[in-house]
Amino acid sequence: MFLRKCRQHKNGKEYAYWQLVESYRTARGSRQRVIAHLGDMEVAAREGVAEAARGECGRQLHLLEEAPEWVEVDTRRLRVERVRDFGGAWLGLQVLGKLGLDTFLGRTLPAGREEISWGVMAQVLVLGRLCDPSSELALAERVYERTALMDLLGVPAEKVNEDRLYRALDALLPHQAALEKHLKERLGSLFSLEYDLLLYDVTSTYFEGLAEANALARRGYSRDHRPDCQQVCIALVVSREGMPLAHRVFAGNRSDVSTVEEIVELIERQYGEADRIWVMDRGMVSEETVAFLRERDRRYILGTPKSQLRRYERHFGEGGWERVREGLEVKRCPGPEGEETFLLCRSQERRVKEEAMRAKFEERLEEGLTKLATACEARKLTPVRVAARVGRLLGKNTRAEKLFSWEVRTQGDGRALLSWQKREERREWASLSEGCYVLRSNITDWSGEALWRAYIQLTQAEAAFRIQKQDLSLRPVWHQKEDRVRAHILVCFLAYVLWKALGLLCGRAGLGDEPRLVFEELSQIRTVDVVLPTRAGSELRRRCVTQPTKHQAILLQHLGMTLPTHLKAHVV
Repeated sequence: MFLRKCRQHKNGKEYAYWQLVESYRTARGSRQRVIAHLGDMEVAAREGVAEAARGECGRQLHLLEEAPEWVEVDTRRLRVERVRDFGGAWLGLQVLGKLGLDTFLGRTLPAGREEISWGVMAQVLVLGRLCDPSSELALAERVYERTALMDLLGVPAEKVNEDRLYRALDALLPHQAALEKHLKERLGSLFSLEYDLLLYDVTSTYFEGLAEANALARRGYSRDHRPDCQQVCIALVVSREGMPLAHRVFAGNRSDVSTVEEIVELIERQYGEADRIWVMDRGMVSEETVAFLRERDRRYILGTPKSQLRRYERHFGEGGWERVREGLEVKRCPGPEGEETFLLCRSQERRVKEEAMRAKFEERLEEGLTKLATACEARKLTPVRVAARVGRLLGKNTRAEKLFSWEVRTQGDGRALLSWQKREERREWASLSEGCYVLRSNITDWSGEALWRAYIQLTQAEAAFRIQKQDLSLRPVWHQKEDRVRAHILVCFLAYVLWKALGLLCGRAGLGDEPRLVFEELSQIRTVDVVLPTRAGSELRRRCVTQPTKHQAILLQHLGMTLPTHLKAHVV
């Protein structure tokens, strides 16, 4: 015989009662029958009944709330068990709650006959991505059970499997736009964010496998230096603080400039047409893009191709430069039609870098041309073969190819003769333009410094991609189906939102705006089960949270968060 705990829901409340149950064997197998309905019993009464039913003195209390306040403990047999990572999961759950994501997911994701709600499983996916980024298979097989997520979310490890996580991805994806809207409003009110300046950039991530079932998987320009793999492109719009506003997934061979119209119109449909300023780098810029942005008087600050510098060559030697900071100067130049402002920027740090790179490639190219010319004199080489070798040499040293002129001639005996020389006029222009670039904008009432500082915020979008790829392990993608790939990227997007929100909380608390060290420090906090063997022969189990170190306590105090001392064992 044994005690069974039952629950009953009535008038929106949950009531618990106990039954004394007996197991017995029949010809058709084991069966159970209720001997007595015991109602809501005190701990001592339950333990007495259970002990009598088992016919033994030894017993173990598993649930924390059933443990008596005072008991005599045999310290010789005291032990700890079940060590779990707690701090990272708990911290992530605190931030998730501040953003209202738990409530939103529980309310929005459809409820059906599932044993574990999809809203809770979505939290498992996002918190798992934040705490220990890995595949859904790894999360189910090893990551989840070594964290305290089962205690925090009330989902036992045996309920978290690969199939349930995949189905949670499927349930989450249709609500991407609603999620983005909720986060925009919640983050805006929580941190007083402004969305007047939108930074737009594109990156790519590659697949393991052929991804034949995914129409978006294509080979294209790989930012991950994996041109051998299929990939997708990810477009991301962030605020000036780097907080994500929206993202979309495009085919892997899609050019950056072709995505601009789609993304701008998406933001306007989703959030309305407001007085925004779009900031994009030169990879997004074409005359068609500029014309599109001008259609509805959209304001913009754009990078321009390096070739634009030639149009403003005469301005380099003139005055009127505005010092932004040490080693950086800017100069405003009116556009040809007066509707735009072109901003010349001159960076000393960038100049030193570009000058060193140009010198390196120039030296390589000069050495290669010299060796090839010597080889032409020493042995018979055909002009076609020599020209091909020169082409390969120039292709490896593109930064210096315009600094040289060369010619291949055929001699009387049919041998090739290679001659080359340096183009001094090109060297002078390269030296003058190194470290310089041009921005264009239709904002004519800002200072040059204000335009430059707005454009340089694009580093926030670049940082967003870097964190998602390095800290949150966005790449590589193992999913083969298109919707699963989109859902995987959405989970990484949500985990990054938690990361940035934690950064803003750290900044508000005077801990800097980089959450990495804070998260790593608090992730060291663990939970352990302290097992207390009593003098009477029973064992009490307390699920305790390790005491924070002095440093961890200071961080928690600054963040205004109170660490629990113990946890309750959840039953689903």
